[in-house]
Amino acid sequence: MTRLLSRRALVVQAALLAAASPAAFGQANPPSSQGNAASGKLAVAKPAAARPAAAAAPVAIEWPTKPIRLLIGFPPGSVQDLSARSISEQLSKTLGQPVIVENKPGASGIIAADQVAKATDLHTFGVMNNSQLTIAKLLNPMAPYDPAVDLAPIALIGTTPMVMVVSNFAQGATPQEWLTWLRNQGDKANYGSPGAGTPGHLGMELIKSRSGGLGVMHVPYPGNPQIITAMLGGQLQAALLPPGLAMQQVKAGKMKVIGVTSEQRSMLVPELPTMREVGIMGADMELFTALAGPASLPAAIRDKLGAAVIDVLKTGDTRQRLITVGWQPAPSTAEGLRTRMRADTRNLGGIIMLRGIRADS
Repeated sequence: MTRLLSRRALVVQAALLAAASPAAFGQANPPSSQGNAASGKLAVAKPAAARPAAAAAPVAIEWPTKPIRLLIGFPPGSVQDLSARSISEQLSKTLGQPVIVENKPGASGIIAADQVAKATDLHTFGVMNNSQLTIAKLLNPMAPYDPAVDLAPIALIGTTPMVMVVSNFAQGATPQEWLTWLRNQGDKANYGSPGAGTPGHLGMELIKSRSGGLGVMHVPYPGNPQIITAMLGGQLQAALLPPGLAMQQVKAGKMKVIGVTSEQRSMLVPELPTMREVGIMGADMELFTALAGPASLPAAIRDKLGAAVIDVLKTGDTRQRLITVGWQPAPSTAEGLRTRMRADTRNLGGIIMLRGIRADS
């Protein structure tokens, strides 16, 4: 009887281990990456399909062997571009090869992300945002890649909250009173965003869903400069803006600030309350910038590059560069980034489905 129970226990344990094998977000292969870091040689296991019955020895390769490309899906000067250029110089010194930032704007970052997903040269990666790494397929079912299947998370670089601002016409003396004023406007009040599916749009819809009656209506604009102009002119009553843009207007006395969308106060604007502090729970959202590669990338290369990014983010000069361009340094491993991607997919994906949002809507 004891032997029978032991055999059953082993069968159950084997089934549980097989079911727990992660395959989403580029983790289809086990993260084995043993190698000689000092020499740059990495032990990369052959793909399972190519392995004979008897396990073959790992193949030692040199990496990197040529310049590394970081593709950015947005124009020069964009927040993703600035974050990539903040780490590229030091990353080049760490890896011993040039790190080249290439701008491939178009289709809200989809063009660049798809190029990364299809890259096979082991030296092409992307610095991407929430949308590219989580909800691209939900927003645009025709997107040529699926973030959960075709991209491998490598390392988180930085985060930033959005700042909720309201028009100077808002009545009251505190963020809670300004929020009450906005709620009382019902659907007669408008908020602006740079377009359907952008963080300013999804973030405000998330706030609306958790606010208990906020009825402000969405109006898309070409970009944040136009949104600010419309708010100053009274055509808009609210918006979610990046901290730098928001605080320029608040400090000039041209807008009033409700709070930040991060779960905790941000080091970028520590004086601002969170949405939780003003009474809206469950509307937490941060923008992030992160490094990703194709899902086919060998685990050994992912690990080495991820470790290099984390080391770079610990240097004082790089941290200050990121803060200066509006990012809070947030070094994290591939697993930490993967966890954030899954949470964002659930959080923002729920809003997309609830509101029926599409990139072309």
